[in-house]
Amino acid sequence: MDLNTVVEIRDARRPAPWRPGDAWLGGGTYLFSEPQPHLRRLVDLSRTGWTPVRRQPDGSLEIAATCTIAQLSRFAQALPAEAAPLFEQCCRAFLASFKIWNMATVGGNLCNALPAGPMTSLTSALDGTCLLIAQDGARRRVKVADFVTGAGRKVLAEGELLRSVTLPARALGCRTAFRQASLYGLGRSGVLVIGALDPVDGSLAVTVTAATVRPVRLWFPLPPTAGALRSALGSAVADGEWFDDIHGLPEWRRHMTFRYAEEIRRELGGATR
Repeated sequence: MDLNTVVEIRDARRPAPWRPGDAWLGGGTYLFSEPQPHLRRLVDLSRTGWTPVRRQPDGSLEIAATCTIAQLSRFAQALPAEAAPLFEQCCRAFLASFKIWNMATVGGNLCNALPAGPMTSLTSALDGTCLLIAQDGARRRVKVADFVTGAGRKVLAEGELLRSVTLPARALGCRTAFRQASLYGLGRSGVLVIGALDPVDGSLAVTVTAATVRPVRLWFPLPPTAGALRSALGSAVADGEWFDDIHGLPEWRRHMTFRYAEEIRRELGGATR
């Protein structure tokens, strides 16, 4: 879609004062999908030259905001880590064409802050941390689980940039379990639950997205009992935080979340209680 209110595209490598009507341009798959009448200028990140994905000396993984879904998928196929299959599972949760895969970015998916954003699911489940850069160059780090605060809402300040997401080495070594539900065969995720079992200390993290307006990540020092897991989920998600749209009623999303969380508990914890 043409954005007929945009009068300028600026190269992000050439700093200039941020002004009302500006927006960061990554892959553009969302920006160009519907009218954006409030926009006047796009700040293009495509020529920044950021390495899409790289392994850090400490074993962590840094994913640039401009990394496309296709690039992340290819990288993960050769990633020697226990959690590697989760990357492809979340990439496939896009249910998008190859054209979208080659343009849509990890950063864009996070910054849209949609409940069904699968990059939010992946990075919050693996305890990711966002690097944010303000217009004055100040940097701050925020956990992905805290970055998205509601449907379409995030903690970004005016003009602030999501530079990258870092996944810790320990999380990459976790054994994972993935559950997804949709009302349609090839529909948007209505429920997405991910479990991650830490082989070092036996702790279990259960992360809920798509069903809730924000990511909900629960951490247990040891795999919980069925009752403890159900109680923790009930306490962590308020009644008004179950998402409600044409892709699923809150009651259905809640029911499926509890069902999938219990399946994951049994799969990863080997528990029967």
